[in-house]
Amino acid sequence: MNSLNAVHLVDGVSPGNKERTLGRLLRDAGKLTPADAERVGLLQKTEKLRFGEAAIKLGLINEADLQQALSHQFDYPHLPPGEGQFSPDLIAVYEPFGHQAEQLRALRSQLMMRWFSNGHKTLTIAGINAGDGASYLAANLAVMFSQLGERTLLIDADLRQPRQHVLFNLGNRPGLSELLAGRVKMPVANRIPAFPKLSVLTAGAVPPNPAELLSHAATPSKLNGLVEHYDVILIDTSATHGSADAAVVAARTGAALLVLRQNHTQLAAAAAFQANLASAGAVLIGTVLNQF
Repeated sequence: MNSLNAVHLVDGVSPGNKERTLGRLLRDAGKLTPADAERVGLLQKTEKLRFGEAAIKLGLINEADLQQALSHQFDYPHLPPGEGQFSPDLIAVYEPFGHQAEQLRALRSQLMMRWFSNGHKTLTIAGINAGDGASYLAANLAVMFSQLGERTLLIDADLRQPRQHVLFNLGNRPGLSELLAGRVKMPVANRIPAFPKLSVLTAGAVPPNPAELLSHAATPSKLNGLVEHYDVILIDTSATHGSADAAVVAARTGAALLVLRQNHTQLAAAAAFQANLASAGAVLIGTVLNQF
């Protein structure tokens, strides 16, 4: 992924929209008093600054306070560090204006143009080895698609070493494995209150027969009921090394995005996975190099 500079939003809402002005949002959040807002307004006029810039110059708020208010103003949900009890690995939640987040946005844009804008709704995220970063990528992309306003579902189909319930602090409650085993008729995807457009379906209990469950003929029909409720469905899978789970899932979704870890992933293994996809009638729409 190419390096991109962080984007800093500015207060561009008309002062006539009282419910959405930056000053009102900061007051509602307890960051400014009415007297503070008057001081900011005076400095704003005399030095021709934006409201947020003036408030920071007076020492009344910091950059994090400003970005949080702007996220509400522009309906762009994210959280300050420490809130929500999510994993710090979710940089789309806690560091949405940083360098890594900008790289992920660039990837999201490519996926929208190359896959989701063509009528597709589901995409498999796979890695060659455990620890390559597939779960990390799937989780952050899911958050970012929801920030874009897309109704997004993240499914943890790693029935060997599931991780999404840890990243989102959900607890591995009944989920995909129970659905595929017929123990529940319809899974209950977990709504993420801080991100109204995002839901997560956890893996559920780790079964003794993950390959058989994922390969079961009834699997597509059980998942099809989810498609109509979402715009984007990302499916996290187990590592391709040692199992065919990812290829099986990708055959259902039609495509996969492969995560490669720098100085770790063997290119021969990546080529073999691509060949397996082709034999299953699926395509590899791209690769992502994880440099960490």
